[in-house]
Amino acid sequence: MAQPAQELEKMPSVDNHIEDNAAGAGHVSPTSSELEEGQGQTKLMRFYSHPWTQILLISMICFCLPGMYNALTGIGGSGQVDPTVAANATVALLSTTAATALLIVGPIFSVTGPRICFLIGGWAYALYSGSLLHFNHNANGTFVIASGAILGIGASFIWIVQGAIMTTYVDESQKGRAIAVFWVIFNFGGGIGSLVSFSLNYHNTAGTVSDSTYIALMVIMIFGWTLGFFICSPKRIRLAQLHRAVETEKNTISGMFKMTASTLMKWRVACMIPLFFSANVFYSYQQNNVNGFTFNLRTRSLNGALYWFSQMAGGLLIGLILDLPMLSRPNRARLGWFFVFATGMIIWGGGYQFQLWQDKFFAEGGKQTLDFKDSKKAVGPMFLYIFYGLYDALWQGFAYWLIGTESNSTSRAAVLVGMYKGLQAAGAAVAWRLNALHLAPMKQLAMDWGLCIGSLIVVLPMVLTISDKTVAEEEAGFSGTEHQEAKLAEE
Repeated sequence: MAQPAQELEKMPSVDNHIEDNAAGAGHVSPTSSELEEGQGQTKLMRFYSHPWTQILLISMICFCLPGMYNALTGIGGSGQVDPTVAANATVALLSTTAATALLIVGPIFSVTGPRICFLIGGWAYALYSGSLLHFNHNANGTFVIASGAILGIGASFIWIVQGAIMTTYVDESQKGRAIAVFWVIFNFGGGIGSLVSFSLNYHNTAGTVSDSTYIALMVIMIFGWTLGFFICSPKRIRLAQLHRAVETEKNTISGMFKMTASTLMKWRVACMIPLFFSANVFYSYQQNNVNGFTFNLRTRSLNGALYWFSQMAGGLLIGLILDLPMLSRPNRARLGWFFVFATGMIIWGGGYQFQLWQDKFFAEGGKQTLDFKDSKKAVGPMFLYIFYGLYDALWQGFAYWLIGTESNSTSRAAVLVGMYKGLQAAGAAVAWRLNALHLAPMKQLAMDWGLCIGSLIVVLPMVLTISDKTVAEEEAGFSGTEHQEAKLAEE
C-alpha cells in the first residue's frame, strides 16, 4: 500500500545491509510509482539513487581500476621485456580470484552490501602497479607475484559489486544498454591508459615502460578507489523491479546459504559454466603471444589502446542488439547468441592465418620488432588484435546479459557474478600458466578457439528457453501467494 512522504525518509539508510539489510519488522513498502519518482527525497538524493547515476559511477570506478590495469597488461608482459614474472603474477591473481569469488565474496556481499564490499578490495590495484614500479629498480619478482595474489582477492570484490549493480540496477528492458554504457566507459580507461603509455614510451628503446607510467596509473587507481564511497545501496535505488526482488531475499546466515544454493542448483546455470570458464582464456595468448612477442614496445602500447577502444565498440554493439525494442527478450537472446557465434568463427579463423604467418616471421628473426610505421607488415596483425578486443566485449556482454535474465535481485546476481568471475578466473589461470610454460602458440590458439565455440553450443539450451520476464517470487523459489503470507506473518 502507499505510504506518506515522511515514511519514505525511514527507508533503510545507505549504511544498512550492514549497508542495506532487509527492511525491519513493521516496514511498509512504498508503491512502485513512489519508488520510481523518489517521493519524499531531496533532489540530490533522487539524483544519487537514480539507477543510471549508479551505472555511470561504477563505470567510472572501473575506468580507474581494472581499466588502468588492462592498459598495463595490454602492453604485453605488464611493460617488462620478460613477461614471465607478469604471467606468474597473473596466475596468482586469477587463482585467488577463483578461490574467493563464489564461496567467500558472494556471501560477504549479501551481508555488507555493495559499498563496503567494494572498499574492502579496491585498493589492491594500486598495490600491484606499485609492485611493478618496485620491480623496475629491484627486480623483486616475489613482491610482484604476491601483489598479484592480493589483487586477485581485491578484484573478486570489485567485479562482484560491478556485476551485481550492472545487471540489477536498471529495468529489464535496459540491461543491454547498461552493459553497453559500462563497457564503453570501462574500456575507455584501458584505451586512454595505453595511449598515455604510448606517448611516454614513444622514444623508449629499453623494452620496459618508464617509472612515470606506473606512477600515473597508481594515482588514477587510488582516485578510483575513493569513488567507491558514493556507491548506493540497492534499498535506495529508484527501481520498483529491484525492490520487489530484494524483498524476497533472506538476510539471515541460513537464508543466505539457502539462497546461494537455490540460485546455483539450476540446469540453466549449469549450461553457463563452460561459457564462464572460457571468458578470459584467450587473454594470455592474445596479450603475450600476439601483441607482446610480435611488436616493439611503442606499437604494443598503441595496440593496447586500439584493443580497448575496440572493446568499447563491441560492448556498444552487443548492448544495442540485446535491447532491440522490436524483438522480444527470447528473440534478442537468440540473435545475440548467433552474432557471437558467427563473429567468433570468423575472427578465430583470421587468428589461425596470423599464427601461420607469425611462425615464419619469428623464423626470420622478427620477434618484438614489428613497428606500426611498417604498415605493409603491421596492418594485418594490428587489425586482428583490434578484432580480438571486439570479440571479448561481445562475449562478456552476452554473458552478463544472460546473468541479468536469471535474476533482478542484487544478492542473487552477486552469487551468479561470483560464479562467473570464479570460473572465468580459473580458466584464465590455466591459460596463463600454460603461457608461462611456453606452450606452442598454435596449441594455445586451438585451445582458445575450441573452448569459445564449444561453450556457446553448450549454453544454447539455456538461451532457447529464456522467458519474456523474470518474476521475483519465481526466482526466489515460491509463489506470489506464499510471499504475501510470509510478509503478513512478519508484520
